[in-house]
Amino acid sequence: MTGTLRLGSTVPDFAASTNKGDFQFHDYINGSWAILFSHPDDFTPVCTTELGEAARQQGEFDKRGVKLIGLSANDIDSHDRWIKDITDVSKANVTFPIIGDKDRKIATTFDMLDQLDETNKDVKGLPLTVRSVFVINPNKQIVTIITYPASVGRNFDEILRVIDSLQLSASLQGKVTTPVNWRKGDDVIIAPPVKDEEAKQLFGNFRAEKPYLRFTPDPSKK
Repeated sequence: MTGTLRLGSTVPDFAASTNKGDFQFHDYINGSWAILFSHPDDFTPVCTTELGEAARQQGEFDKRGVKLIGLSANDIDSHDRWIKDITDVSKANVTFPIIGDKDRKIATTFDMLDQLDETNKDVKGLPLTVRSVFVINPNKQIVTIITYPASVGRNFDEILRVIDSLQLSASLQGKVTTPVNWRKGDDVIIAPPVKDEEAKQLFGNFRAEKPYLRFTPDPSKK
């Protein structure tokens, strides 16, 4: 399945061992939003800051009904030892599961392995994972894919922003989209298929910068 996953794909199901116990992925999602994200290696500097930030932001993901699931090509014992360092550095508890994918089976399915960066390999020369992010909706569809190189730490505020946009659009059956640099509470864009009359019924007044570019206040604020 390598390289076949796209936006709209049903996320593959798999059995996984994690530091929080074993699960079947589809059963674990169980009608929730979910984020599966990989990091290159335990006990590494950028990854330690990232997992710490994910732990600090856990409450924000919980508010949005999003389950976090980490993954790397380490074993569960390594995760358990490393979490102590993460807690020490970030002063936050890692409560989400981290998958141990030492055989790289899941990473291969999700095309997470770094094939180019010679510095992102283990002691045996095997490729480690890049910083992949898969956002999955309650229908088990992949709705966002973001990939960062090993050298670049992710921005979890941006990942939350993406979730806010996706959830707002989903709640209105795709009748709104969000503009550049949008934050929750900012004006949104009325989707082009929505005619003006329907837009008035749905949102009341709106402003049209161009016939194809119409703004209305964030409906979630009402």
